[in-house]
Amino acid sequence: MERNASFSLFFLLIILFASHGMIKQGEARVCESKSHGFKGACLIDHNCALVCRNEGFSGGKCRGFRHRCFCTKIC
Repeated sequence: MERNASFSLFFLLIILFASHGMIKQGEARVCESKSHGFKGACLIDHNCALVCRNEGFSGGKCRGFRHRCFCTKIC
């Protein structure tokens, strides 16, 4: 009986470590760059994202005290 409990615990630990490793592989860095095409104060993220997509980025968000549009992409 003790051998079955030890095997079960060992098996659960292997599954735990394997699933943790798979989650880490999906993480990626996101790089930001100030938009060159967005004009004026950035108040709506959707408008910023549209301009950034036209510049070749994957998206964009309004950031900072001065409400500037920053484009984002996976590095």
